[in-house]
Amino acid sequence: MAGEAQASTGRVGDAVFAGIARGSGIIILLVLAGVGLFLLQQGLPALDNSGNSAYGKDSIWGFVWPLLFGTLLASVIAMIIAAPLSIGVALIISHYAPRPIAKVLGWLIDLLAAIPSVVYGLWGIQFLALNMVPIYKWLEEHANWIPLFEGPVPNSGRTMFTAGIVLAVMAMPIITAICREIFAQTPLTHQEAAYALGATRWEMIRLAVFPYARSGMISAVLLGLGRALGETMAVALVLAPSLLVSFNLITAEQSSSTIAANIALNFGNASGSKIETLIFSGLVLFLITFAVNFIGRSIAARGLVKG
Repeated sequence: MAGEAQASTGRVGDAVFAGIARGSGIIILLVLAGVGLFLLQQGLPALDNSGNSAYGKDSIWGFVWPLLFGTLLASVIAMIIAAPLSIGVALIISHYAPRPIAKVLGWLIDLLAAIPSVVYGLWGIQFLALNMVPIYKWLEEHANWIPLFEGPVPNSGRTMFTAGIVLAVMAMPIITAICREIFAQTPLTHQEAAYALGATRWEMIRLAVFPYARSGMISAVLLGLGRALGETMAVALVLAPSLLVSFNLITAEQSSSTIAANIALNFGNASGSKIETLIFSGLVLFLITFAVNFIGRSIAARGLVKG
């Protein structure tokens, strides 16, 4: 009788848990759909905006394109910096550092994700930007033949490159955490087989760990890219608002802004059709971020199925 009661209780608990999980998933989908419908309803009327309604541009696309360019440029810079650093730190935690040090390092990386974005922005303008000025001036002097480093360099150091570095630091925790878990799940038989064939630790990682974790690494970078694409306050504090398309990374005079930062800086003073214009730019960002995260999740899911 006692066994039957425990089994009945277990079945009830399983049913309750399944119902809560299913309901939570449905709520998330409804919220996501609601956000998408709101952006469509409020943003699509801006397709006909121009002139003052489009902040001085001839069309809505003339307004959105420079911001989209700046968003993608800052995010690409962030991923170029964050991806190799995150993978390296994850390898140190999973395969190189002694267990006590690895645990502490893992905790510190996880704590980076808990820091508010406004704090990253303040760190970016008060510390990072000022200390990057000598490096920017060196690049302007010795590498100004490259369009990325033409200058002129502002004394404030508030440039697209600085924004990219801040975004890289903000994206590192999520990339590192995912890569760390995937590296740790590499089957021991694969690693031991590599060692048995005479491989060094690096050769074992290259031949056993990386092939197993390839899809997870790609999805981790894409999820980090999604974080960088949608970041607002840190970029708004570091970059001055502008509607320019420029690959010059070390100047403020011709620096591009991002969609999220532009919305944060202008929405409070916007009214009428300008609100529709800003919401439309938010719709564009929503679609791009959704696509990037969806691709990342899909790659991760395929990797789990294959594994």
